[in-house]
Amino acid sequence: MKTTRRQGWTPAKLREHREAHGLTLEGAGDQLRQTAERHGLAVPAANFQTLWGHENGTIYPGPHYRRAYCLLYQASEPDLGFRLPLPGESQKADIVISELPAPSDPAADNAAAQVIEEAFTKVSVDGITDSGSPQAALRARVVDAWRRRHGAGDPKPILVLVGGYAGSGKTEFSRFLSDITGWAFLDKDSLTRSMAERLLISLGSDANDRHTELYLSEVRPLEYRCLMESAWDNLNCGTSAILSAPFITELRDEAWFTRLENRCAAKGIDVAAIWVRCDPESMREYIEFRGAARDAWKLANWEQYVAGLDVDNPPATAHLTVDNRLGAAISLADQTRDALKRILT
Repeated sequence: MKTTRRQGWTPAKLREHREAHGLTLEGAGDQLRQTAERHGLAVPAANFQTLWGHENGTIYPGPHYRRAYCLLYQASEPDLGFRLPLPGESQKADIVISELPAPSDPAADNAAAQVIEEAFTKVSVDGITDSGSPQAALRARVVDAWRRRHGAGDPKPILVLVGGYAGSGKTEFSRFLSDITGWAFLDKDSLTRSMAERLLISLGSDANDRHTELYLSEVRPLEYRCLMESAWDNLNCGTSAILSAPFITELRDEAWFTRLENRCAAKGIDVAAIWVRCDPESMREYIEFRGAARDAWKLANWEQYVAGLDVDNPPATAHLTVDNRLGAAISLADQTRDALKRILT
């Protein structure tokens, strides 16, 4: 897409990395398409004209292109000149899943567990230092799930809520968690979108309505009820579940969350809430890139929409806040997947 100059964007770095790998523009395009296919990314075309535009600064790469470049060249976004590094972000990626092979030996299993611990520490806002904190407890639970994934499974199921605003990256981070742990992944849109659209039409509204009082009072509660009932079906069978949905109202309602904790405690189920934090610029880019009809109102009324968001303050109920500004956390998730594959093969 045509774009104006972006802060920190240094297009020449892409060419430097391509030439360092001995690739022509055509060869880099072939490699980029193969990398994107392996990781489930959409990079339409990836021909030499598009890559030439990326390297000469006439086209700023979209999020899937940037992720594919990072995976291809084993480098971070700042390394490739897409942006300036975030405060505290290493200039070189330290951890450079979901077809993961089984651990081949205890040493490989331990090395993989260490990679997962490092990834969780890095994506957490302000890191994880207190071994007795909720963040550390959740990290330990994820690592334990990794160790048990090829064994007897988790002795105690856990319900993980992954919330965040539209375009924050919560669905992709949920997939990352599911890749590592093997826990069931339930996405609200996948489970309820068809039903919600048909219900909105039957009520005389637009199928893509996600902002009117009609949707908020009549349809949204049913979406979350379907999501939670699907989670209970898994949890009652002893299968842990990761739920991906905004959870904006729910996680900011401490009474609601307390009721959920009490219900889970009565069933012997643990609960964890993760909030994916992102900046408005990055959220808009992700929303524009996915091109979903349900986002039309947000994009058409962006200033009004953003004014109602509290992007700097996570809900008080969140056990862990993931930093996904400018794609940092999701990029790290990709790097972790690749690191685990290298360790275990």
